[in-house]
Amino acid sequence: MAGRLADARLGLLVALLMALSLVTACGFQLRGAVAIPPNLSPVYVETPGSSLVGGILRDRFQLSAVPQAPSAKDARVLVRILSESRRSRVGALDRNGKIIATELFLDLRFDARDATGKVLVEPRALEISRTFENADVEVLGKQLEAEILYAEMAQDAATQILAMLRAALPAS
Repeated sequence: MAGRLADARLGLLVALLMALSLVTACGFQLRGAVAIPPNLSPVYVETPGSSLVGGILRDRFQLSAVPQAPSAKDARVLVRILSESRRSRVGALDRNGKIIATELFLDLRFDARDATGKVLVEPRALEISRTFENADVEVLGKQLEAEILYAEMAQDAATQILAMLRAALPAS
């Protein structure tokens, strides 16, 4: 009985190792992972004030084990968030003039350069939007939903920036 249990565990272990080798062999990477060629490390993310997108980029670089420079002058790649702002507008009104939908926008400008100042990614503008309906709920609930949507938009912006950076970097 103990022999069968040991055989079953060994079989499970072998199957798990085979599955892992297949996943790594196909080039699988976690979503949001970024590979920076060693000759272009470390990177530095420069942001105006407290940028949500800048913080997400730093986190993604850290999770991808990409070295980060302590300052812009020590970096080989500089990703600059030039501006980041939020705005909203009325999306729809009911027949009584009550707001029933709101559109939220995250506007962002960024670029990327190497240590010599060569432009890797030209200054680009991103506008990400979401719409949410204003059901008859508490104001705090609406504010919380808006903050969650802004956080999702910041994640989307970071993903787009990393995709453009990946495309601009030379193959390692």
